[in-house]
Amino acid sequence: MMGNKVKYIILVGDGIGDLPVDELAGKTPLEYAHTPAMDFVARHGVIGRLQTVPEGFPPGSDVANLSLLGYRPEKIYTGRSPLEAASLGVNLHEKEIAFRCNLVNMTHNGDRVTMVDYSGGHIDTASASELIAAINARISSKVFTLYPGVSYRHLFVYRGDIEGLVTVPPHDHTGQDVTRFWKIYEQYPDLRDFLKKAGEILPSHPVNRKREQQGKLPANGVWLWGEGKAPSMPTLRENFGISGALISAVDLLKGIGVYAGMEIVHVPGATGYLDTNYQGKVDAALKALAENDLVLVHVEAPDETGHQGLLKEKIQAIEDFDQKVVQPILDGMKGGPDFRLVVCMDHFTPVSLKTHVAVPVPVAVFDSRRPEQKNMLSYSEKNGAAAALHFADGEEFFHFLLDK
Repeated sequence: MMGNKVKYIILVGDGIGDLPVDELAGKTPLEYAHTPAMDFVARHGVIGRLQTVPEGFPPGSDVANLSLLGYRPEKIYTGRSPLEAASLGVNLHEKEIAFRCNLVNMTHNGDRVTMVDYSGGHIDTASASELIAAINARISSKVFTLYPGVSYRHLFVYRGDIEGLVTVPPHDHTGQDVTRFWKIYEQYPDLRDFLKKAGEILPSHPVNRKREQQGKLPANGVWLWGEGKAPSMPTLRENFGISGALISAVDLLKGIGVYAGMEIVHVPGATGYLDTNYQGKVDAALKALAENDLVLVHVEAPDETGHQGLLKEKIQAIEDFDQKVVQPILDGMKGGPDFRLVVCMDHFTPVSLKTHVAVPVPVAVFDSRRPEQKNMLSYSEKNGAAAALHFADGEEFFHFLLDK
């Protein structure tokens, strides 16, 4: 069906890792969840731990997922937003700086600013596109361009000087006072004016009026972060001599795939949340393996629920990943070519902290040529941390995966 060449599959449950939760009798959501497919991979393969975030780097999905594809972020990383720009087909010129532009919900009380929700109430893509179009219709400038993305995630490209600017991700400050970060933008007139005008346009827009009538949070403001210039990075073929395909709802991941020279497979109904099209992702992955050596499937929902501090929903997201992605891909590979399958996460997103944590992540690798049960270890944070197998960086992990 797909030839005799070994195929490689990386299944990423974004932010699955967590800390022990009292409500779960001291278990993590991953340990508490019913995950027979991931446990099969760990028990019939090998489990180890991988340092996805180099020392001194913030534990973002950008840095961590670069590591999962064998890159050394300390050598190539220039910022998150240039990667997102690539996914939208935006080629940054030398003097252009890309920012992620979140649609958010904020409150302004006097001169105090509070970040209520980093995702504008997890606004749907169609509604978000209307809001971005409304901003673009009312604010025109030679120094920036605003591009619509998926859900709350959009792209702002700036042609100007931002020396000294340091931004923060809004998802790290849900429910918190962000006045000190907001005031930083005031030192850059172009950015200050854009944020101010967008904040005047959005609250009264019909999309937000309707959302409020439905009991949903309005996306009443924007937040710029993740700034950076275009990176220079080799492709997977240049690095490892293999072809690859990438499946994700998230522009950041797609952008990494673009720079890595991978086929970007767009799946209708892939939302980056609990309602994503899991079956579509599985079908696309199995099909992509016919033409590529490697496929990476990324599922965002565990990370989103972690950022929201939603324990029940995070457990559901983990079980959905196990039963709707890992198991059907294992089943779909039966009778096909030899393969090595990785179950992993990019970083921890504990529900108690609502943000990322930079600790080594558990990785489990199953080889269809050696399917005998090797150990009794389930796939968990604890078993990964205790494993003798340790990868200091993504390059070392990738050489192991490819048997090189």
